[in-house]
Amino acid sequence: MDIAHPTTGWEQLGEKFYRKIQLYTQVFDQDLDLDNYLVAGAPYGGAIALYRDEEKLIAFQPTRPSKPSIDIYSCAGKLLRRINWDQGPIKGLGWSEDEKLLVVTADGTVRCYYDLHGEFTQFSLGNGADQIGVKSCRFYAHGLVALLSNNALISVSSYDEPRPKLLAPLPEGHVHSWNIIPPAYSLSRSVEVLLSINQTIYVADATDCEDRFLDIGPFTHIAVSPNGKFCALYTANGKAHVITSDFSSRLSEHDSRSKIAPKYFEWCGNDAVVIAWEDEVHLVGPSGSLAKFYYDSGRVHIVPDYDGVKIIANDTCDFLQKVPDVTEGVFRLGTDSAASILLDAVEQLEMQSPRADDNIQLIRPDLVEAVDACISAAGQEFSVHWQKQLLKAASFGKSVLDVYNSDDFVDMCETLRVLNAVRFYEIGLPLSYEQYQRLSPSGLISRLLNRHEYLLALRIAGYLRLPTDKIYVHWASAKVRLGSEDDDAVCRKIVEKLSGRPGISFETIARAAYDEGRGRLATELLNHEPRAGRQVPLLLSMEEDELALDKAIESGDTDLIYFVLHQLRRKLPLAGFFRVINSRPTATALVEALARQGDGDDREDTTLLKDLYYQDDRRLEGAAVFIREALHQPESRTASDKLSIAAKLLSDNVKEHAFELGALKEATTLLRMQEAFDRDLTDTFTGLSVNQTMFKLTRLGYHGRAKKIQSEFKVPEKVAWWIRLQALVAKRDWNELEEISRQRKSPIGWQPFYNLILQAGNPRLAATFIPKCADLEPGQSVAMYEKCGMRVKAAEEAVKTKDAESWTRLLEAAGRGTAEGREIERMGLSVFKTL
Repeated sequence: MDIAHPTTGWEQLGEKFYRKIQLYTQVFDQDLDLDNYLVAGAPYGGAIALYRDEEKLIAFQPTRPSKPSIDIYSCAGKLLRRINWDQGPIKGLGWSEDEKLLVVTADGTVRCYYDLHGEFTQFSLGNGADQIGVKSCRFYAHGLVALLSNNALISVSSYDEPRPKLLAPLPEGHVHSWNIIPPAYSLSRSVEVLLSINQTIYVADATDCEDRFLDIGPFTHIAVSPNGKFCALYTANGKAHVITSDFSSRLSEHDSRSKIAPKYFEWCGNDAVVIAWEDEVHLVGPSGSLAKFYYDSGRVHIVPDYDGVKIIANDTCDFLQKVPDVTEGVFRLGTDSAASILLDAVEQLEMQSPRADDNIQLIRPDLVEAVDACISAAGQEFSVHWQKQLLKAASFGKSVLDVYNSDDFVDMCETLRVLNAVRFYEIGLPLSYEQYQRLSPSGLISRLLNRHEYLLALRIAGYLRLPTDKIYVHWASAKVRLGSEDDDAVCRKIVEKLSGRPGISFETIARAAYDEGRGRLATELLNHEPRAGRQVPLLLSMEEDELALDKAIESGDTDLIYFVLHQLRRKLPLAGFFRVINSRPTATALVEALARQGDGDDREDTTLLKDLYYQDDRRLEGAAVFIREALHQPESRTASDKLSIAAKLLSDNVKEHAFELGALKEATTLLRMQEAFDRDLTDTFTGLSVNQTMFKLTRLGYHGRAKKIQSEFKVPEKVAWWIRLQALVAKRDWNELEEISRQRKSPIGWQPFYNLILQAGNPRLAATFIPKCADLEPGQSVAMYEKCGMRVKAAEEAVKTKDAESWTRLLEAAGRGTAEGREIERMGLSVFKTL
């Protein structure tokens, strides 16, 4: 069979060429009249959704289902899914960039089908859409805009986290047509809406609605180019205008001379506009150049894509696009490019003609560029024959070169094998090279998974050296949803297939099983999940509380155990919570630690701690909680009551807790005495310790009451003297301290008096305690007098101890000519005659 030359079917528009490539034939059954259906196609060669146009009356067909449905097909016409529809009139049907099907009903309900098998999430447009009604919708990569019947615009910028927002209000008037500039291509980086109202175009966004002051409307169709730079407008009198999207320049005008409004008005790439009626398609290029295509099989539908449009009819699916520059450079008639000569050279080589070598010599200076061009052109071809010819030419050319990096050649061979595999009619993904680059290999794998083409997905992933764990998990999740075998058989099959493979998430598969209502299967699958952090949340949602806690404890992850305990504390009654943790020492210990963190300040945690000790009959720890609470009480009576409760808890075993009971009794006595002090005196004593209480009483001058505290709590005499000394010094009661200095003995010695009084700023009184200090080191009394500023007295001590060095130092410090110096010198001459 003769292979058609690539230029067959090329159409020249101005200086550029366009080509129509037949992708598939016999796409839909002949009894499926496309004229009666609304058609929406996903980008990048994705699925096609058909829904019967409710505004048209059609004859009854026994072979067609009587109930409304959304039928999802591949581009080759393979039925992928039929979604029964009973949710009311559809006002918007579109696709996201990642092949989610969006269905918008008249009451503002949006269903997002995230796979091709009927699974969906749902949200509402709100903002009164249910009362006002949706008129029409426009979709972009990850969002949509809805026009309500009152001309309000509602925008949704993300299907994953939908937050419908009203855009700026529109001026009054009938909206003849409208379209959007997606956020990725607008200057404001938010969606912009173009609306034909009256004779002009308005541009609305979140904050404003501006008139672009056109006077050539109204427009029945508005189309925005894929790159967002150009806008095409179609008027009611059949004229098409192309302007820049900022409305600063009018680029071209074309008169279709048709009084019938077209069904479709779309961009073909970024350089031409497609105008389609029932069976006729016009391609309008720059400067108004025109090409026409006719279809005799009935209604055609146009599905725009990034680099062209698909033309859908019953018996064919065509792809219309601008001929890539590299393809034009190789195949255009009359071209003398190096790549074209290299392609001719390989054809001559196949015929064993000596002209092959002549061609190589002719282009030798440009051979590297020729090889690169042939490789690039091979990627742009849908014909396997011409792919091979171009790659042969590239291989022949690089074999002549001494040095050439073959990475691009190898990558293109891999890419073409992948593209040809998914273009096959049973798969029906007719990706162009440009679409494949934008979709990415991982995006292609996702589309194959949505079609349950697992074997091909695995082969492509292996061929492109991509991870396969996502494929296996998707297969297993589909197995638990759609499999008819019993739980044991399904679990066994999945484990046999997936065990030992890195990166496999059994938690994802188990969640799919649980969502399907197969709880036992979900539990069995979770046992094979090695990461406890993935097991536990699902077990909790499955109400497998104890198993979740056991898994968390086995993991040794304290944070994970705390998470489970927190969830259980919130959902279980207190008795049930303690029943779960009582048999698990680790959990009990962590609950105790968690409760202690808020002890004293957080009533709920303290209550939990007391309940825990009560359940475990841990009386000593329970009493400790009440004691700590008592210490934080501002009122003595409340604190005393809590101490009484603590004593009652310990009273069942007096012998074992004798010390604790004694301490509680003393604490209660102290609180009662402090309560009396608070009542009788002018200060607050509640909450102070015994020593602090004595200190405060002494400082306030209530020595008798301080003595009573000492006697009641058997405070040692040395401790009492220390407290009294500190209190008197703090009070600066010098008279009392001077009175004490006259006593003969002190249980704590006299040096503490000297030190504290000197620090308090009374060196004179401090010096009176120096003679009373016993067991001083040699020369220490000299230093003590010197610190008090008494050099003469210090010198006298130095003379007594015959400390010549200190005496000399003091003499020099006083100065020999001063009265103080002469006095020091006088008392030392008789002892230190040699000086």
